[in-house]
Amino acid sequence: MPGDLIPACDAQTRKPHPHEGAGHRTSMPGSITVCDSPDGLADISQPDIELALWPRSLPLCLRNWLESLDASQLPELRVLVRPDELRQAVNPQLDEHAMPAGDMRDLLVGDIHDLVTAFARITGSDLVDVRLERVSDDACWKFHRDYVAARLLTTYRGPGTEWVQPEQAEQALKDQREYNGPIAHFRNNDVAIFKGSCAGDGSGIVHRSPPIAGTGQTRLLLCLNERSAASPAPWPQEREPNHVRHGMPSPVPFAR
Repeated sequence: MPGDLIPACDAQTRKPHPHEGAGHRTSMPGSITVCDSPDGLADISQPDIELALWPRSLPLCLRNWLESLDASQLPELRVLVRPDELRQAVNPQLDEHAMPAGDMRDLLVGDIHDLVTAFARITGSDLVDVRLERVSDDACWKFHRDYVAARLLTTYRGPGTEWVQPEQAEQALKDQREYNGPIAHFRNNDVAIFKGSCAGDGSGIVHRSPPIAGTGQTRLLLCLNERSAASPAPWPQEREPNHVRHGMPSPVPFAR
């Protein structure tokens, strides 16, 4: 994130999250770890870890700016990109959606770049499938496990993704709307990397999109995946012929 912009708009208003602290890392029940920096997200590579969670707070000025935007200005984009080309790939699409250019958008794109870079490093990926989407419905209301090895999610606007502890997973999958057990949720701006069913038998954090249909809320969600057969052609598209993508793993459905 462009650090020179943060003090100018938010040096006095940014509040630490309760989990934040120098070198803090907490193991929770059910193979879940909580860290205080993006470096701690690398714990997801450990075989006994299902979820690596980084609770964080973004600058207040950025959060207020995102909340002030009309829903039509929130982007819907997907790009398969190298981390160092993220800004070049994303900014023209933000222009197409009339997201105002300026310091606040630079902060947002800078944060996305940092997360893409971290995800690429953790997963050993040259290319990252980046999806930034506005959500105003309950399209992913069902509890489910993602058909991926690992996925990163963060919500920039609106309520965060809901999930259940591994010991409640099977009950939530069975009961769906009738499930009345404990439900956790990622706080707005928290960053989570969690395993999906492709990580191995019994793997995968069970989660769902928070129900918001009819509330007037619009979420802005970032989802990062490794490259798959469902990914678009690499950016820029003329770089790689379509036939190169043949033989990739099964398509990965986008989950929110």
